[in-house]
Amino acid sequence: MKESPGVVDLLGVLAYAELSAYARMTEDAATLAPSLADRAALSELAVAEYAHFRLLRDRLAELGADPEEAMAPFVAALDAWHAQTRPADWLQALVKTYVGDGIALDFYREAARHLEPSIVKLVDEVLVDEARSQFAVERVRAGIEADPTAGGRLALWARRLVGEALSQGQQVATARPELALLLVESARAAGGETPDISRLFATLTEAHNKRMAALGI
Repeated sequence: MKESPGVVDLLGVLAYAELSAYARMTEDAATLAPSLADRAALSELAVAEYAHFRLLRDRLAELGADPEEAMAPFVAALDAWHAQTRPADWLQALVKTYVGDGIALDFYREAARHLEPSIVKLVDEVLVDEARSQFAVERVRAGIEADPTAGGRLALWARRLVGEALSQGQQVATARPELALLLVESARAAGGETPDISRLFATLTEAHNKRMAALGI
């Protein structure tokens, strides 16, 4: 039996997000990494993103959905997000990986919160970012320590990333009603009978603030 459209949409957008992350991180490793060690480390993280993509692709197939068709509605929005937030240097790339991607993926984590347990487990598995977070935090902090003026520039960059990420998430949800319904259900769980979208965004903002604090910006 096929899964509900909302679940297929959620796994589809996450699958394309992970595939895009793999491609982007591979490119950043090749073109922006300042050392071979950094290139190797980011490439290793990219491989992990591709493994996550494969998990999502395989689960979509198990649910009776065509993975390519499930991802297709989200290609334009996610490609536009990456085009609008192309990093100019290594530190910007790391902040995008940690802050920009982080809040975008939090958006979809919230959508999955009240789904069937096996789906929640899969989403949590593919969105785990401990290794990526540690790598980005260490490198960005070291970069700011070496050049204290970089902090203000990166703070402005992070603010732009968050605005673009939330806008992209809202556009995707608006275009895909079944996916939007998952967010409404999550908000309803937070606010009782009435969906509390403001509380949902407060949760996203709180997670973002913690990331900013970890980076020291």
